[in-house]
Amino acid sequence: MRKGIGVSPGVAVGQVYCVDEIFVNPQHTHLPDHDVLAEWRRFEKGCEETAAELRALAQKMTRQVGQDQTGVFYAQEAVLRDPAFIGKVREEIVRHQRPAPLALENVFKEYEQLRARTKDAFLKQRLLDVHDVVIRLSGHLSPLLSLETDGSAPRVLVARELLPWHIIAVGNLPLAGIVTQTGGATSHAAILARRRGIPAVTNAADVLSQCTNGDTIVVDGRNGTVIVSPDPEQESAYRKLQREFVDLRGQLAGNRDQPARTADGVDVALLANINGLDDAHAAAAMGAQGVGLYRTEYLFLSHPAVPSEEEQLERYRLVFAAAPQRRITIRTLDLGGDKTIPFLGHDREANPFMGWRSIRLSFEHPEFFLEQIRAVLRAAADPAGADAEIHLLFPMITTLEEIRRIRAMVRRAGKQLAAEKKPYRFVPLGLMLEVPAAAFMIESLIREVDFVSIGSNDLVQYLMAADRDNPKVSHLCEPLSPAVLRVLLRVVQACNGAKKPVTLCGEMAGDPRSFVLLLGMGLRSFSMSPAVIPQIKDLAQHIDIEQAKSILRDTLTQRTTEQVRKLVGRRVRELVPYSELLQAVD
Repeated sequence: MRKGIGVSPGVAVGQVYCVDEIFVNPQHTHLPDHDVLAEWRRFEKGCEETAAELRALAQKMTRQVGQDQTGVFYAQEAVLRDPAFIGKVREEIVRHQRPAPLALENVFKEYEQLRARTKDAFLKQRLLDVHDVVIRLSGHLSPLLSLETDGSAPRVLVARELLPWHIIAVGNLPLAGIVTQTGGATSHAAILARRRGIPAVTNAADVLSQCTNGDTIVVDGRNGTVIVSPDPEQESAYRKLQREFVDLRGQLAGNRDQPARTADGVDVALLANINGLDDAHAAAAMGAQGVGLYRTEYLFLSHPAVPSEEEQLERYRLVFAAAPQRRITIRTLDLGGDKTIPFLGHDREANPFMGWRSIRLSFEHPEFFLEQIRAVLRAAADPAGADAEIHLLFPMITTLEEIRRIRAMVRRAGKQLAAEKKPYRFVPLGLMLEVPAAAFMIESLIREVDFVSIGSNDLVQYLMAADRDNPKVSHLCEPLSPAVLRVLLRVVQACNGAKKPVTLCGEMAGDPRSFVLLLGMGLRSFSMSPAVIPQIKDLAQHIDIEQAKSILRDTLTQRTTEQVRKLVGRRVRELVPYSELLQAVD
């Protein structure tokens, strides 16, 4: 048994499917003598294909953002010609007769160990180039991820951690659950699991060393329990809970066409957070009333190069057409931190989440940023978007000057399109409130924008000065902290007082306890993972506004996070007893 952090509710029993950092899962086989030469040639072919891909990327980026940003591609191509790197892989394949993916994996681990030890900044950067090349090269040698199933058992993904490009690789592959060794409640693994509506546990220490592919595993996303190879009694008990969880989820999904309304008849907007077109369809299937957050960076992260304005335009048209009720808030690129692409923000920083990221990165590349703004304005005027309610959201706003600079860039984009005689339409502009400085200046900032979206994931970690993906401090990133609740109350009251629409689009929106408190604060618009919309809609139907306000008042008298969790958890269970299947008992 391992104890971690339950980050997506429910119970799953399935077969372990272990993945490593680059999703290779190589076969641990010994090649026969007659296959060695063919395997070496396969590796050489993969290197040639990767080098050609890097050269094409460099040429395209030279045209789009300038030659200064293409050095990384040439540096990575040089890795593929490096005698030391090639020699190590050759020895693995030819001397030790290992398949190319396994050989690459072994060499990769050697370089990663060296990167962890070195203090030399130049060498560390070169080793990061090796890291990125191996990820790209591995895709030419084997599929990023394949879940071959015999139809007998669902698969539970077990990994050290999930990174943004892993989320793309997973896509819509069938998964029953997720377990990772690191991460917290707002890690990428947690967000993916909640988006898919599958149980997940993060920060399960050393779990990879305790299991192998095919082992039976239990995942309890309510309390963070993970059991590898459970005994018959344990397995039987958890399978019963799994059936109850699946049945409950199916029953709740039946409210798809019901209004999102409190017990006393107050309408609330339950919107969806999406990464792309598939999520937009899922949001419609779950009864969302629109898209409250379209994370456009995943279009860039999944693109083999960088999407042009025309490619962005086509994708936005498709997403607008699929969005529930044709209502969508599109966020401009939120790159940096743990989401990087080689041609923007590739340099690793000592503290990337508080560094050169999001809107700061966009300002550094104004022409690149303008391209995205132009694509959105054009899509808004297109027949696919002309009758849609489209809002444009800008991440990590800190100062009033940034808002004014953004408005100037939007005007510039409009003038360019007018001069080119390309149809466009201006749309409402909003700020994503994630930085405490913006929260404390909210009364001034909202005068300059049309709406506000609260990004609670980053706001919480910045308020608590704790990296949400660092297991040593992730326990501090608690949205039910009294300090967080007081800041949110101030922001919601300021927006409502100024009659500016405000939505919360972090993971708090889909948590039953947080939802009740936010409802009591006066928030009426929530954006969440599509999979949790039915549960939140049902909860809304069981509570009236006075009850929510009463729970909030009681909560604001509590002095610790633990006291808040226990009080609100108990009150939510009184409203909807079935919530014990969906959240841990505090």
